[in-house]
Amino acid sequence: MPKLETFELHPEGWESDPEDERFKLCTLDYCVPLVYLNYAVFFKFLDADKLKVVPVLKRGLEVMLSQCRQLCGTMEAHPDGGLCFHKRKDDTVQFHVQWLDGPEDEGKYPSFDELEKQHFNQLAMGDIETWCVPPMICGERPEALPENNPKVAAYKISFIRGGAVLLTHHHHYANDVMGWAGALHQLAENCAAIWKSPRNPDFPPWDPTCLDTSRLTKPDAPEDQLTDGPPPPLPHPDHRERQWLLFHLSKSKTAELKKLASPEDGSYWISSYDAYMAYIWRYLSKHRSKLFKRDLSEKLLWSESVDMRKRLHDPPVPRRIQGNVLFLASSTQGFVPSLTAAEVISEAPLSKLAWYIRQLTNNSTQENVDAALTAISYVRKKQNLCQRIDSFPPLSSVVTDWRDAAVSEADFGFAKPHAFRIPMTFVIPGVVGVYPVRLIDPPAGEDEGNELEIGFEKEIAKDLIEDPEWNKYFELRDASFK
Repeated sequence: MPKLETFELHPEGWESDPEDERFKLCTLDYCVPLVYLNYAVFFKFLDADKLKVVPVLKRGLEVMLSQCRQLCGTMEAHPDGGLCFHKRKDDTVQFHVQWLDGPEDEGKYPSFDELEKQHFNQLAMGDIETWCVPPMICGERPEALPENNPKVAAYKISFIRGGAVLLTHHHHYANDVMGWAGALHQLAENCAAIWKSPRNPDFPPWDPTCLDTSRLTKPDAPEDQLTDGPPPPLPHPDHRERQWLLFHLSKSKTAELKKLASPEDGSYWISSYDAYMAYIWRYLSKHRSKLFKRDLSEKLLWSESVDMRKRLHDPPVPRRIQGNVLFLASSTQGFVPSLTAAEVISEAPLSKLAWYIRQLTNNSTQENVDAALTAISYVRKKQNLCQRIDSFPPLSSVVTDWRDAAVSEADFGFAKPHAFRIPMTFVIPGVVGVYPVRLIDPPAGEDEGNELEIGFEKEIAKDLIEDPEWNKYFELRDASFK
């Protein structure tokens, strides 16, 4: 059995904390899945530094928990209605320290070099539960339901030969990916201050307004105007068995795709993101249409999760604000006419697909978020508004953009992360996740670009990978493909 230590961490200065603190959920928090999220962060450092890392990370977490205070508590009903994160004075958060680097562990658990060679993919990690704090394994679990008063967060570092894997867990109602990234960068800066000066660290500032989500909250409509809203969506019956595929898109190939997808007359601007997403949408739909034999005249669903931290302006919000500060831009919202399967697969020029994506992104405005908040305030059972991705029909595409997490820029003092991953025990159909560029020892050197994680049907994965028009741009980095 691996050696495991468990610490119950109090936030720094907890002795002077109030007996009770309640952080009420904002309106948008109810619109994300009721799941735990796991983020794996991979570090490389000398074995001699491992014992030094534990006290630094331990105190860094204690300081971070005194800042991101909603993470230290449980979810429960708020006395005034709705849900909240309830932090009691003596509440703690678990921090597990695991050692998987002894001579007896060789062959049982991967080394850092072995993980790196396989691009830190989930198959290389093996059993995900090894790296997690139960029951916070990513996915839908009874323990994550509000009626079970779930704990909000936990942390686990596993030391392996040549480095370590840090697993951070939190309930999705507490944070989206950029909220998590804000907490991670704050943690990194705390640790760097301790690493530099253990006895008298100069901790970075923390903006307490990062816990104020009132800007994203609308009071419920009067009781006589409330509706139950739609029933909870169910998984679509036509989905097939899927697997995760990890691809790399180099900077040079990204530039080629942007040129390919830009209008010849220069009549409008598109981003690199618009260009490669248009190409991905086209070729994933092309292969899926053969499997599912859909009517090519049907409208295809395309949506993306847009971080609103940079888009709210009246008033603006801090970049590290916690919570779910996002807007789901979707072809169903009517901002621009939906495209048919035939247009997406072949009939429309690629520039039109890129333009379409740009229009949906541009419509992720403060005004449209405010309108959505108002509409949600009239729904009694707000949890039913969660858009279950597996309820969407086949050929739907959903993009979640993690580029701004910039994990490799987070300096912990003892190391910067080589990469991060979101290990899951399930595969979400139609999802495309965009990882930030790996900056530390990138495999493609200066041409390293974004990595993309795609939930794709097993039956046609080989067809996609061997498609010359696809692999002209996208390099497979997934050892799990067989």
